[in-house]
Amino acid sequence: MTVRCAQIAGVGSALPPRVVPNSWFETIVDTNDEWIRERTGIGARRFADKSQVTSDLSTDAATRALESAGVAAEQLDLIVVATLTPDRPLPATAVTVQRNLGVSCPAFDINAACSGFSYGLAIAAAMIGAGAAETVLVVGAEILSRFLNMQDRGTCILFGDGAGAAVLALSDEPGIIDSVLAADGTGAELLTIPAGGTAHPPTQATLWSGAHFIHMASGREVYKRAVNGMTDSSRRVLEKSGYTPEDIALLVPHQANARIMAAVADRLGIPAERCALDVEEVGNTSAASIPIALDRAWRAGRIEPGDLVLLTSFGGGLAWGANLVRWTAPAPS
Repeated sequence: MTVRCAQIAGVGSALPPRVVPNSWFETIVDTNDEWIRERTGIGARRFADKSQVTSDLSTDAATRALESAGVAAEQLDLIVVATLTPDRPLPATAVTVQRNLGVSCPAFDINAACSGFSYGLAIAAAMIGAGAAETVLVVGAEILSRFLNMQDRGTCILFGDGAGAAVLALSDEPGIIDSVLAADGTGAELLTIPAGGTAHPPTQATLWSGAHFIHMASGREVYKRAVNGMTDSSRRVLEKSGYTPEDIALLVPHQANARIMAAVADRLGIPAERCALDVEEVGNTSAASIPIALDRAWRAGRIEPGDLVLLTSFGGGLAWGANLVRWTAPAPS
C-alpha cells in the first residue's frame, strides 16, 4: 500500500507597508518604548491601510508561496485560511482568496485564533494523507488593528497585521511528520472578542461598550498557560515521532511575546540561536505569526532541506498545538 505524505513545497508572506513603532502609542496611552520592549520584546508592528482587507494580504502571501513552490494556482485542490479577522462573517475569506487567484477548488476558513496555522497545517496534511487532495494552500492571515481598543495599553500594543502561507504537496516521504492539537474551552473568557456573534449580536450598546475589541482577562494567566501549552505540545509531538529537542534545527514558535518564546525554548532545551524570533519587528499577528516567521527564516537562509523544524502555537479558545516538519523546500532563489 502506498503511503501518502505531505511536504511543504513553498512559503510566502505579506506585511502591510505601514510601520507603527512603539513611540506611536505614547501619544494615545500611558506607555513608552522601554516599557513595551521590556514586557513583550516588541519594537514595531505593521497596520493595514483602510483599503486593505484580510483576503488582500492572504492573496499576496499565497502568490509568493506558490511562486516559491513552483506551483501554478490552477493545481490547487484545496484552500484553507486560518483567521479570526475575516473580511466578513459570510462568505469565508478563503473563497475570496480563491476568486483572487482565479481558481476553482474547495475553500474554507478555520478559527483557532493564534493557533490557526498549526490547525490548518494538520488539516491540510490529513487531507493529503486521506487522498482528498494533492496540493493544498494553507494561509494564516489577520488584520487585528481593527479589533484593538486603543485605550487598553495591555492589548493595543501587542498586535499587528500580516499574512503567511504555505503550499503543501503530495510526497512519498513525510514532510509534515506529525501534529499535536489541543484545546480547553474552560479558558475561553481569558482571551476573547465578546461581541459580534450570536451570543452578543452587534447593537449600539455593544459598540459603545467596546465589546467588539480584543479583551484579555488576565495577561499573567495567559502567559502561564501559553508557556505550558506550547512546551507540552512540542514535547508530545517529538515523543510521538521519536525525536528530541537536540534534533531540531529551528524552533518557530507563535510570535506572541518574547518572554513566552524564551521560556518555551528554555524548557525544551533549545538555544536561542536555533529559535526564529521576529516579534520585535512584526508584533503578534495571531494565525499569521508562524508562517510569517517561517518564511522570513527560510529566506534568510536559516532553514535547509533535510532540517527538522518545530512549529508551536497558543491562542484564544484556549487552543494550542505543534507540528513537526522535515524541511523540503529548496533554498530561495
